[in-house]
Amino acid sequence: MLLKSDINIIKTITIGLSIGFFFSSPIHAEAIDCSVPGHSLQKVCSAAFSKQRDHLDNLYLTSLLVTDAPARIIKDTQLMWVQRLKQCKSIDCIKQQIDLRADDLNIFVSLNQSLTQHYLKFERGAFAQQQVHMKVHQLSKDRIKIEAVAYRNPNNRLDAQSIAFLAYTTPNQKTEVTDNEHDCKYQFNYSKAILSVKTVQKGCERFAGVYRLYD
Repeated sequence: MLLKSDINIIKTITIGLSIGFFFSSPIHAEAIDCSVPGHSLQKVCSAAFSKQRDHLDNLYLTSLLVTDAPARIIKDTQLMWVQRLKQCKSIDCIKQQIDLRADDLNIFVSLNQSLTQHYLKFERGAFAQQQVHMKVHQLSKDRIKIEAVAYRNPNNRLDAQSIAFLAYTTPNQKTEVTDNEHDCKYQFNYSKAILSVKTVQKGCERFAGVYRLYD
């Protein structure tokens, strides 16, 4: 049986070989595709952001290669992030969004995602206008951590660009969930690939809605 340290060594070697292969190939994953004429992200695609784009491309490809999370969640959260990036009205906003996305990709790369279920909020078959990314972590057989981020206007000041959700529960109680951040109570209904979140409390509606499971 392989020890955890052995597995980590193998994983590190695999990452190096895989990245070398992909970057030697003419086709590789890009965090931001700047090849299309008249790109809607002209400021981001300018020479001024070339180093940041290269860094983000490396992180994006690495996360696709090595994360324990489904590749689709990385690709879809990338699409959501690009939607927010397009809203930026200043250079500072662009820089902040690039840094925040880099942090997200580092989490996909560095943390064990195998015991985490990822959900994105959907409305009428598309990402919800109020974007929300929810994670359900199985910390142990008796303990579950639920956390989420609801994204707001990226032009807001940094501490007002998102709203956090955090709850701890158990497998037996995971349908009745209280957000410790705002003392909001929710009913979680799990059904195959769909999670329905409801609340009757005013001011707590931000995290209510229908979520799609990524597995």
